[in-house]
Amino acid sequence: MHQESIRLDEAGLPLTDFGPVLAEEPAPLLFATVSGAHLYGFPSRDSDVDLRGVHLLPADDLVGLREPEETRSRMWDREGVEMDLVTHDLRKFVRLMLKPNGYVLEQLLSPLVVRTSGLHTELVELAPRVLTRNHAHHYRGFANTQWRLFEKTGELKPLLYTFRALLTGIHLMRSGEVRAHLPTLIAEVAAPGYLPDLIAAKAEAEHGGAEGLAGAGVPGDVEALHRVLDEAQRESELPETPGGAGFDALHELVVRARLRG
Repeated sequence: MHQESIRLDEAGLPLTDFGPVLAEEPAPLLFATVSGAHLYGFPSRDSDVDLRGVHLLPADDLVGLREPEETRSRMWDREGVEMDLVTHDLRKFVRLMLKPNGYVLEQLLSPLVVRTSGLHTELVELAPRVLTRNHAHHYRGFANTQWRLFEKTGELKPLLYTFRALLTGIHLMRSGEVRAHLPTLIAEVAAPGYLPDLIAAKAEAEHGGAEGLAGAGVPGDVEALHRVLDEAQRESELPETPGGAGFDALHELVVRARLRG
């Protein structure tokens, strides 16, 4: 299920060597990948670089009295590029995987790999076991949130996020595959013909407006894709909930990683 890793510079990333930054992390990183607009296929010249991943806390941090730092976040500027890194402890990340949370699966399966490990590979191999038709709710909700933001701001960015979420959800329901790259999705799922023009316009300005680029039919197009997502969910062969075998395999992985670490 893991999409083949691609070169970071091919995704328009202004930086490709993240080793010095990741070396500053206090706990071992099981993986780190690029998310956000670079993963979705519509970065701007001034887009931030969003890194997401998983760290592994020592067992002492989880069994003692102090609250464990299950989520870590930091931001910095490197060579004029704004960057942020958010990581979850392995246990928290796996718990998120077991919910209908498409966001963490996109991070796990991102082909823009900055740091990897054997445990990362194992998580990728287990990802198909947690996919359900209820993941459609995640993409439907995210699309609604971004659409409301577009109605408020008129910016291209939330409009593209709206279409990206709907197309990812439709593709997932039909194929059982998490795909977040909008230019690729356009070729696989019927979508409005003006989307390539919106992507090209977004490349020029992170917060550019959509006025005059898509026309008056956008609300109807969004509503139509919502209906397609609803139908795809009804007809999907994905299960309602993750199987017990998948839960057991992920539990074993977390225990093994923690005891070994």
